[in-house]
Amino acid sequence: MLLKKEYASLFEDVHTHVKESAEKMGSSGGALFIIHNDKIVTESYFGKQSNTKHAWDVQADTQFHIASVRKTYIGFAAAYAIYHGYFSMDDPIRRFVKDAHLSAYEGVTIRHLLTHTHGLKIADGKLVSEYKPGSSWAYRGPSIELLATIIKNTTGQSIADIVKEQVLNPAGFQSTEWIKMSQPHSKITDTIRDADNIFWTETDVADGSGMNMYVSAKELALWGYLHLKEGKWSERQIIPKEIIEMATSIQTPNPNLPIHKNGFLWFVKDTNNTFNQIGDKVPKGSYQLLGYTNVTLLVIPEENVVAVRMFNRYGSPEGYDYLSDVRSFGDTVYKCSIKASAM
Repeated sequence: MLLKKEYASLFEDVHTHVKESAEKMGSSGGALFIIHNDKIVTESYFGKQSNTKHAWDVQADTQFHIASVRKTYIGFAAAYAIYHGYFSMDDPIRRFVKDAHLSAYEGVTIRHLLTHTHGLKIADGKLVSEYKPGSSWAYRGPSIELLATIIKNTTGQSIADIVKEQVLNPAGFQSTEWIKMSQPHSKITDTIRDADNIFWTETDVADGSGMNMYVSAKELALWGYLHLKEGKWSERQIIPKEIIEMATSIQTPNPNLPIHKNGFLWFVKDTNNTFNQIGDKVPKGSYQLLGYTNVTLLVIPEENVVAVRMFNRYGSPEGYDYLSDVRSFGDTVYKCSIKASAM
């Protein structure tokens, strides 16, 4: 998609915010890409792809490890499968798993997996139930493995295959890849971690392939823009609108509970609360995902804006409030888009 570039100084505060965050976090480089009112208003690349002596500059085709932001692609694949009738949102997952006899699966549905309300966790090497499905919220790993398995077993395609066939190929994306860490190329950033940071592993469990997702700032923004435009690409409806609506609308089983609200793995803004990753000023109905590498994809439909920030650091330094940082990023994007719309 060829969007007109109309760089706007009114978004300079976002640029300043992102560069300051990169410095505080200890990222060697980063990127910022903003689309507003169907124009590219900010496109910025700074720093190096790693801390090594002869590291490449971060450029337009540099690809960053997007960590949990990959869940937007997993959510899309789930919506695709539901739309085409492979399973329904409220099907019990026992219908699709080999070890259906496990008591932890009692009452767990596809919807629970997609909204982090399943209650499943691993304890002492076993799958157990932490709470009654739908009664609370917790960010746990088993749901992603289960979703990937269910999608592949029912559709006959991996998540990567579905996304490639439905979006990457039709849209002509060139800088969105699942890559093995043992096979990097020159456009890939080296993701920095503290010596004692063993929390994050390099592999993506979503397809059991030992791969993870690396995406350029532009293509991650265009992925968000495809959602903003409800599946339209260059005035062509390449994805049914219903798939996007499912993925980006609140699907949490009991929306009255004081917990995070999710679409299909997207965080969707509802009310303000202390645990939101989306800023207080960002309007209801906006949706976002934040990765452990501090990559963020934010879509604000009310202001027709998509904003992507890319960093290459696992976690953040001790004492750094990453939640406050990402909320502030969203609020700054929203404030600047309001000003730009008023011009």
